[in-house]
Amino acid sequence: MADKVKIGIIGVGQIGNMHLERYQKLPVDIVAAADIDEAALGEAAEKYGIGRTFTDFRELLKSDEIVAVDVCLHNNLHAPVTIAALEAGKHVYCEKPIAGSYADGKAMVAAAKRTGKMLAMQLFSLFSPDTKAAQRLIREGYLGKLYYAKSIGYRRRNRPYADGYGTSSFVQKSIAAGGALFDMGVYHIAQVLYLLGNPGIQTITGAAHQEIPMYEDRRRSSKYDVEELGLGFVRLEGGVSFFIEESWAVNMAEPHGSELHGSKGGVRLSPFTYHSTVADMEMDATFDLESADVRWHRCIPDTDAYDSAQAHWAAAVQGRVPLVDSASLGLATMKISEGIYLSSKLGREVTADEVEKESKSTAVEV
Repeated sequence: MADKVKIGIIGVGQIGNMHLERYQKLPVDIVAAADIDEAALGEAAEKYGIGRTFTDFRELLKSDEIVAVDVCLHNNLHAPVTIAALEAGKHVYCEKPIAGSYADGKAMVAAAKRTGKMLAMQLFSLFSPDTKAAQRLIREGYLGKLYYAKSIGYRRRNRPYADGYGTSSFVQKSIAAGGALFDMGVYHIAQVLYLLGNPGIQTITGAAHQEIPMYEDRRRSSKYDVEELGLGFVRLEGGVSFFIEESWAVNMAEPHGSELHGSKGGVRLSPFTYHSTVADMEMDATFDLESADVRWHRCIPDTDAYDSAQAHWAAAVQGRVPLVDSASLGLATMKISEGIYLSSKLGREVTADEVEKESKSTAVEV
């Protein structure tokens, strides 16, 4: 058994506590925590037995004992804290999205390459049972040539703060940088890109909407200025077409989940089904993913290292498995999301180069 990973966590709010709870079942030793909220910091330290606490994250980074940090802050704080941690010689696991802008995410990825440290992003969808099942079908040739994909994320009426949960920080560009695309879309878009092999992005056409009524007192107090619905059509290298729909609020019944279409077959990720033609007969198939997962854990070494995003990151830092490049997937997802915003603003299709050129840092120094 490899040694436990000694980590420090930066940010112990709602998301930070979720990460801390998941670490309890992993080979991780949480040796320090940092947050500007002393009360929240004290509560987390007592609940999880964290020995050292800091109100300045820079003090945490000075510890030689800590080999990796977990950044659980608002989107526009990701880049400065992550880059500081990488330059301090720490591996970094960062909450999604990668940052508040493509420009900031690119700087984070560049810092990881420059320092030789690992950068991972919290993308639970890469390690879900449906992703693993789709990977196997793709790898063994059951889909053939992939040429069309859909990324679908659906909420009928569940906007942060406006609909009664979470804080107003989720719906302000100055803090969150984006809405439904940055909050939930990142999971679905990155999942599809991962299964496609993360091909290069060529062009993006998109639109962003905020039309559904909300309680006026919450609209005013939240300063709500992000999208509740994001739509996109992306041309990827290799002739792949990619459609995106992500909603926090929409007047429509729930659609089918994300899909990948190939020349030999297609998969719908939720609920997971496979569709093909066998002996000139159309076939729709379901799978027993639960029993397959039990067997894979029994028979295939290090399967547990892919049980979740945090489990994978811990295993990669231990040196048990190579790190899935979730940071590059997060960066590509950010380019697509910003492309949708730019296309919506300009009223036309935009190129990947335009998005990269127009992207500006939204980072807020801590």
